[in-house]
Amino acid sequence: METIDDAARPRLAPHVRMAFNTARGEYALLSPETIWAINSTGASIVELCDSRRTVGEIVSELRSRFEYVADDDVRRFVAELVTKHGMEIDHG
Repeated sequence: METIDDAARPRLAPHVRMAFNTARGEYALLSPETIWAINSTGASIVELCDSRRTVGEIVSELRSRFEYVADDDVRRFVAELVTKHGMEIDHG
C-alpha cells in the first residue's frame, strides 16, 4: 500500500464519483467496474479530497467537524483508495 504524507493532495480518480443511495441511507464510490460502500466518515474525507487540499489540511478540517480524528486512519483510507485506483495523489 502506498504511503500517504501530509503534503499529498488527493482527489477521486476521473472515472470515480461519490453518490448517496437514499433508499439504503449509505454512500458509495462508483466506478465503471466497482462500487465501494463507504460510511459517512469516509464520505466526509472524500468530499475534502479535491486536489487543492493537502492530507494535513484535510485532517485539520475533519478535526473542526468531529470530536476525534486519527491522522493514520485518514491516511490509510486515502492509501487504500489509491491502491484500488479509486483515488489519485498530486505530490506538490
